[in-house]
Parts: sequence; C-alpha cells; structure tokens
Amino acid sequence: MQSRDAVRGREGDMKEPVIEAFFDGPTNTVSYLVADAETRKAVVIDPVLDYDHKSGEARVASADQILRKAAEARFSIEMVLETHVHADHLSGAPYIKVKTGARVAIGEHIKDVQHIFRPIFDAQDVSGTGSEFDLLLKDGDVLALGGLKIEVIATPGHTPACISFKIGDVVFVGDTLFMPDYGTARADFPGGNARQLYRSIQRLLALPAETRLFMCHDYLPKNGRDHFVWETTVAEQRAANIHVHQGVSEDDYVAMREARDKTLSAPVLLLPSIQVNMRAGKLPPADANGVHYIKVPVKLV
Repeated sequence: MQSRDAVRGREGDMKEPVIEAFFDGPTNTVSYLVADAETRKAVVIDPVLDYDHKSGEARVASADQILRKAAEARFSIEMVLETHVHADHLSGAPYIKVKTGARVAIGEHIKDVQHIFRPIFDAQDVSGTGSEFDLLLKDGDVLALGGLKIEVIATPGHTPACISFKIGDVVFVGDTLFMPDYGTARADFPGGNARQLYRSIQRLLALPAETRLFMCHDYLPKNGRDHFVWETTVAEQRAANIHVHQGVSEDDYVAMREARDKTLSAPVLLLPSIQVNMRAGKLPPADANGVHYIKVPVKLV
C-alpha cells in the first residue's frame, strides 16, 4: 500500500480535515486517515487487510502503515468508518480496533446485506442485526471528529448499505462514484439497484460545485491516463463523468448500467470479502481443528 502526502483543507480554513490517502495496488483500493488538526482526533476510512487468495494468508502491512502515519502525526484514531460491505478486499478494521480501541461503524442497512448473504454461505453465526459492528449509521447522522463534523449521507445502489461521509467541503463517496473518466460503480450484486444508484449519485452531484470528492477505488481507463488518482470535484463529475454527467437521464443511466453490468465478471475476492466484511472484518468462526475457512458455494450450471 502506497501512502501519499497529506492533503490539507483550504488555506486559512481550520475547520477542514487533514487527509492522508493510502493506495493498495493489488485491490485498487484507497484508504484514508482523516484528522482534525487542532485536536489530533482521527478516523480511518475503508482500511485494507492484505490477503493472498492463492495461499489463504493474510497480513497487516497496509493497516500498520496507516497506524504508523497516525503515530507520527500524533493522531488518536477514534473510529473506523466503512462506506459499505466491500466485495473486492477484506477489511483491516478489526486489526485497527485491536491496536487503537477505535469503534467500527457502517451504514444501518448492513442488516439487509447480512440477510441477503447469510443463507448463501449458511453463515449461522451472522446476526442479521449488524451487531458485529460497534455503530450503525443512518442517513443524516452527524458524528463528532474533534472540532469537525462527519455527516452521513445514504448512497445506496451499489449495495443497500452504502454510505458517504461529508466532512467540511470533502466527501468520501465509497464505490458510488469513480473518477470521471471511469464512471460509476456496478449495481448487479445482490441488493444492488441501478435506479437507486442514479438517485444516490444525484444527491452527491447536488452538493456545491467546489465540493471535493474522494474515491474508494481507482482504475486506469483503457487508452487513458497512466497514473492513479482519487480526488475530483462535484463540478468535474457533473461535466465529465462518462456514465452520469449532467444531462444523462435516469432511464438512460439505468439502461446503460444494467447492460454494462451483464458484461462484468465477478471480482476476484468477492466470496472471501463478503464473508469477512459482513462480519465487520472478522473471519468466519474456526472449525473444531482451529482453522478458519472461507466457503465457496458451488452449483452446476
């Protein structure tokens, strides 16, 4: 996982957060360390566990890098914020919780995600109430981060539990949007809905034009740029997002999204990610031999 230099708020505005981004190449995921410069209180958004699917081995180097940065800056990590149940990487939230005592939070509709996937994996230990998490967030909730406010915006469509976090003039959008030249998230996972996703995106695009948007992922478009980026603005998305720029109707977007999703293959880490992340990043319970196993539902087609 590569760390990038901290991005500070607008000059002279002490109520904007300090942001440090960490890009994980194997999963194209961006995690964030976000802090109030005055009180040194911080949150981590969407941390990654380094998981090798071929060997079944997991490591915590990426999470440790975030923790080191926080220690160097004398930040106190108060919470881990998950934008949704990720389908492309395992969460590093439990490790950060053990190391810092931070609470782990996710959108309240994690309950819906658990109800969808619990029978698929026969995950009898999964609560269906979201109790694996320390805090369930609903649309409009406001959390304190030192002298800053974290506003919760429900942005379902990619998954039922997707939420975005607004801190000052900055929004962490999860998988709702990608960079303008890459478009928007898929909506074909169980519980996903392209029409709902369009409406969630419109909520974000209704924010002031100068609002900065931070992505959870970046991918390199074909025949496009040769470097990864993850920050854009509402104005740039309105003008140039290839899927949902200004003037794209809801019906046109839904038709495009549903047709495109039919061509996409499942993410490589879909099965392990869902099983772990719906448990707040914890592994499934160990069998009698003390080993944790990831299930692979198999069906003949």
